[in-house]
Amino acid sequence: MLKVLLASRNAGKLREFAELLPDLQFVPWPVDAPELPETGAFFQDNALQKAEGARAWWLEHGTEPVDGVLADDSGLCVDALWGGPGVLSARFAPDLPAYRDRNRRLLAMLPEGAARRARFVCVLAFTGMQGGPFTVSGSVEGSLAFEPRGEGGFGYDPIFLPEGHDRTFGELPSDLKHGLSHRARACAALRNQLAAMK
Repeated sequence: MLKVLLASRNAGKLREFAELLPDLQFVPWPVDAPELPETGAFFQDNALQKAEGARAWWLEHGTEPVDGVLADDSGLCVDALWGGPGVLSARFAPDLPAYRDRNRRLLAMLPEGAARRARFVCVLAFTGMQGGPFTVSGSVEGSLAFEPRGEGGFGYDPIFLPEGHDRTFGELPSDLKHGLSHRARACAALRNQLAAMK
């Protein structure tokens, strides 16, 4: 079993990765470690930045050996907001600490009568401890609900209706969400890539 440093302190992401990739043993990014940079214009840029930054830091300060580093950059892209919040999803409305409030603000920003098309995008960057990073991605098409619904998941899940479903990611049971989500699709691609490298 590969032991992998997850370059994130997001408890929701850690839980999802543990469920989606049960064949990997995850070490969470330490609380006392620095924030990882996210200055790229694209999800792939940010995922690679975080993976490489975490690898470099862990090589100098890590407390246990790991086989590699996994970093994720993901976000919600809304057509009526010109693809926003996109790569800024995690930093959208920083004056509102609770996602339920951020979700309401995002919905309020939609122009009246605008199409509600949206997609979730996830890019994963994996690097071994000697370098050699690669990326995989996954996305899911859908639309925005008119109000937040459901207590499941995290982040923007309560306002995202995956295509072909009338329940938000926040309302869907996790096993059903894991069959549809952008992160699940990226994790499937990662599993395939890691298997091909053996």
